[in-house]
Amino acid sequence: MLKPHHRLIALFTGAGVLHFAKPEPFDTLIPPRLPGTARQWTYGSGVAELATAALLANPRTRRAGGLATAALMSAVWPGNIYMTYLWRKKPWYMQAISYGRLPLQLPLIAAGWKIWKS
Repeated sequence: MLKPHHRLIALFTGAGVLHFAKPEPFDTLIPPRLPGTARQWTYGSGVAELATAALLANPRTRRAGGLATAALMSAVWPGNIYMTYLWRKKPWYMQAISYGRLPLQLPLIAAGWKIWKS
């Protein structure tokens, strides 16, 4: 059975790579009021995800990786909220996906917090 930090490493590595391999979908989730370009935020969050995965992968930096997880998942939450707003007129199943993502941030934040506190 995978430990929580292993799941987070896989999640952040996969998402971080996707931010660079296929940035367009991520660009659309960036609230337009943020300074800079959407692509800068997409790449920046991809770097943050890969860095968080690296922190979690090393036992000596794992606690810092837990704190980074909680901070990163809190920081990207506005993008998920913005996605819900953007998808408000999409088909019902897309709306369900966007609403379903919102509470999923909570266990990710909690997992990071638990790693940091352990």
